[in-house]
Amino acid sequence: MRRYDWLKEIRRLDPERDFLRIYRITATYEFPWDLTRALELALYRTYAVPSIGRLLARTAELTDRTQKRYDDTALLLDAVVEHGFDGEDGRAAIRRINQMHRSYDISNDDMRYVLCTFVVVPKRWLDAYGWRRLSRHETQAMAAYYRTLGRHMGITELPQTYEEFESCLDDYEAAHFDWDEGARKVSDATLDLMAGWYGPLAPVVRGASMALLDDSLLTAFRYERPRPAVRTAVRSALRLRARAVRLLPPRRKPHYARQNPEIKGYPDGFRVADLGTFPTARRTGACPVPHTERPDAQQEPGRPV
Repeated sequence: MRRYDWLKEIRRLDPERDFLRIYRITATYEFPWDLTRALELALYRTYAVPSIGRLLARTAELTDRTQKRYDDTALLLDAVVEHGFDGEDGRAAIRRINQMHRSYDISNDDMRYVLCTFVVVPKRWLDAYGWRRLSRHETQAMAAYYRTLGRHMGITELPQTYEEFESCLDDYEAAHFDWDEGARKVSDATLDLMAGWYGPLAPVVRGASMALLDDSLLTAFRYERPRPAVRTAVRSALRLRARAVRLLPPRRKPHYARQNPEIKGYPDGFRVADLGTFPTARRTGACPVPHTERPDAQQEPGRPV
C-alpha cells in the first residue's frame, strides 16, 4: 500500500451511503492518534457551557472518578465506530449512552451542541495538525455519521451538513460560554488526569495542553493565557509531527480507542453493557431508532470490544 491509498478508497465511496465505512477508515487507519486528541478537546470544550459543566461537577464523575469516566466515554463511542449502529455491541453502547443521559434533565440544545463538537473540533484539529487535511468526502461522512448517532440518541433539530454543524457550534459557544465554579473544577480534574499520564513530564504536558486552548476557553475557565512563545512551540511541534507521520507507510490494521494506552481501567477486558454509570433513570434509555435485530444481546464476559 502507498500513503494515499486509503484516501483513494474513501473517494470511491458515497459519503451519504457509506459514511460508517469512511469514518471508520478516517478514525482507525488514517488519524487514530489525532482523532483521540481531537475528541478529548471536543468533550473538554463542552465544560465551558455552564449548564453542562455544572451538571458534570454535580455528578462528580469527572472530579472523583476521572479516569473511569474518560475510559467509559472513549470505549462507548469507540464501540459504535467499531461495530456500527446495528451490531450488538454498537447497540449496547448506544443504550448505555442513552440510559445515562436520560437520567438527568439535559436540554436538547445542550445535547445537540455536544454532538456538534464531535464533528467540528476533529476537522479543525486535522486541518491544523493532521498529516493531511480532511477531504470533502470525509467531512460529509463525518457529518452523516454523527447525524445518525444523534438520531439514535433522540436528539432533534439536527444539523444536516458540516457547515450547519459548524454554525451551530460557533453560535452556541458565543451565546453560552461563561464562568462556572463547578465547570472549572471539572476542567482542572481533566487536565490533571491527562498530564498525570506522563509522570515527571506532567507540568510540561499540562502547559502544552493549555497552549492548545483558544482564548474563549481560557476566558470561560479564567485561566491565564500562555505566553505566545509557548503557544508557538507547542503548535509547531504538532505540525512537525504531522510532517513526520506523512512519511510513514499507511496503517494496514485498524487502531481503535480501546487499544490506546490512556485507557487504564480495564486490564482484564470489559463488557460494553457494563460501561458507564447506572443512575436512576427518569425514562427508558433504549435507542429511539427501531432495529430489526434482537436488542438485548450481551457481550461475552471479559472480552474486550
